[in-house]
Amino acid sequence: MTDIVIDLDGVTDKAGLMDRFAEGLRLPDWFGRNWDALTDVLRDQEERRIVVRDWRPYAKARPDEWEIALEIFEEARVPVLLAL
Repeated sequence: MTDIVIDLDGVTDKAGLMDRFAEGLRLPDWFGRNWDALTDVLRDQEERRIVVRDWRPYAKARPDEWEIALEIFEEARVPVLLAL
């Protein structure tokens, strides 16, 4: 299983979150940068685990958005490790 590290340090909004996922997952420029598009690309990932670093400030600042992100991880059945 390959780990993909997504570092949320300095991310303050949904646009920044989507940019970090696009960068970390090496998504094409046409990635929609919305919840549905993220769900679709996560479902297509092969045997990968996502490691999310520095997630707590974002989760605290944007709890509703963070909850949606967690639901998407679960729905897409992608293993996620929330690094401390």
